[in-house]
Amino acid sequence: MESRMIHKVKHRTNKRTQIPVKDTKAFTSCGVKVVTDKNCFSQSTAKEVSSKYKVDKFDLRDQEWTEKISSCPVYRPSEMEFEDPVIYLQNIAPEASKYGICKIIPPINASVPADMVLMKELRNFKFETVLQPLRLAKWDVNDKVSFYRRGRKYTYREFERIANKLARRFPCSSFIPPEYMEKVFWHELAHGKKRTVEYGVNVDGSAFSCDPNDQLGKSKWNLKILPRLPNSILRLIERDIPGVTHPMLYIGMLFGMFAWHVEDHYLYSINYHHSGAPKTWYGVPGHAALQFERVAHDHVYSCDNFSANGEDGAFELLAEKTTMFPPSILLEHNVPVYKAVQMPGEFVITFPRAYHAGFSHGFNCGEAVNFASGDWFPMGELARQRYALLNKIPMLPYEELLCNEAMLLFKYSMQKNYGDDTFKDSVSQRSVKVSFVRLIQLHKQVLERLEVSSTYPHAQRTLVCSLCKRDCYLAYNLCEWCYSDPICLFHGINSLHCSCGNEHTIFLREDFSAMEDAAQKFEQKEEILLKLQKETNFGDDMRLQ
Repeated sequence: MESRMIHKVKHRTNKRTQIPVKDTKAFTSCGVKVVTDKNCFSQSTAKEVSSKYKVDKFDLRDQEWTEKISSCPVYRPSEMEFEDPVIYLQNIAPEASKYGICKIIPPINASVPADMVLMKELRNFKFETVLQPLRLAKWDVNDKVSFYRRGRKYTYREFERIANKLARRFPCSSFIPPEYMEKVFWHELAHGKKRTVEYGVNVDGSAFSCDPNDQLGKSKWNLKILPRLPNSILRLIERDIPGVTHPMLYIGMLFGMFAWHVEDHYLYSINYHHSGAPKTWYGVPGHAALQFERVAHDHVYSCDNFSANGEDGAFELLAEKTTMFPPSILLEHNVPVYKAVQMPGEFVITFPRAYHAGFSHGFNCGEAVNFASGDWFPMGELARQRYALLNKIPMLPYEELLCNEAMLLFKYSMQKNYGDDTFKDSVSQRSVKVSFVRLIQLHKQVLERLEVSSTYPHAQRTLVCSLCKRDCYLAYNLCEWCYSDPICLFHGINSLHCSCGNEHTIFLREDFSAMEDAAQKFEQKEEILLKLQKETNFGDDMRLQ
């Protein structure tokens, strides 16, 4: 059975949207002058923008650009398709990843509300908020924004009361459709007043119920178990990584926002909206990530902000997750951007290397976690290269994950008749095999270039290079005389000589020969060979550093 995808298509019309009198009054009370005209957010609001905080590079007098952002695809899987989330998401990825984000409306619902879980199943649940300035920053040396000043600690009900009290100052949130709330949000940011909102971000815990009668809670879409499902690569990580291998909660209020960012290691993410007001999401597909970073570099940040060059400098600042700017900048520079309005009971998926941002329309509770399937490995390699270039310590042992997954696939293929054409690799398996073959080839080339005559075997888990922070699993250099820190093989011939005067010893995994054999077997498959040849022509962005 094929999943049903719903595209929201906007049709141009000359009719003006009629807003009920009650809604109009509510909208006006938000500080926005309402006129039944498409320009109601243009010149009438410009004079109200505080000159102290006005950011000229973000001209938000005209809000018509919000109507030019296309919606991302929406999927309604059947109960059969919904059985395994990783397999289902692999099936829709070739299409949905072109948008960066997609929305999934599940065929089953949670029967135990999030507030009951957080108040009864999680005893003494409290969380700390952060304060977010409700304004745009100039992003020069004198004006940067921090989203992470500490707020207060709340119970779930205490924060709900505070959030609803704030929302009464903006009664529009109860009446106005999402497309109008979007305009109000950007209008509020453009005003640049000294107003803040609180956001419970990265809260440890889950609002999926443990009740055996809760259909969604006992499904594989429960985010507490999804990252470690049999088809998820993250199942191979033995330790817990908050937000990556187990979920975190996000408890928001009106205009609480998540700034533009990309997931760590360019992983997938999945977000479930448990309850409350909608969220608006913006997403940029992974193939446009460099374009996005160029626009941020050239048109958002000032040059005195960067410690690295070009897009890498922008990547470093965006990684702080405090950069919020209107998608209109992206539209002006032809960067593809899509949006979704997430309602309670809906999932939003972000695909590898997809930048995304968004905001809440009121008090709500969401939950998110990362996951990865085999098709993530090429993107994971790009993230690994960039982390090494910027001396950024990795969260994941990329090499170890790739080698372990590849060797599991190799053992599985040996149990089959490997020469039997009826045994076909999935897209995910091909990605694993291609990435693995490239990794083994690269290490062999480096060892040849270094003219290594002998190596010592090792059975260590992943170590981190002391120079570039690259994760080292297959091989590393180490001085046995002074027990220096390990160095990866990608620093040239000088890395073979230690500062103490002795030569480094190269340690190579004791099962490296078995991995070479597996890589050779994979390479014999015509489809793997063709993919390897194709990837060598992807350009600088897809080549190994």
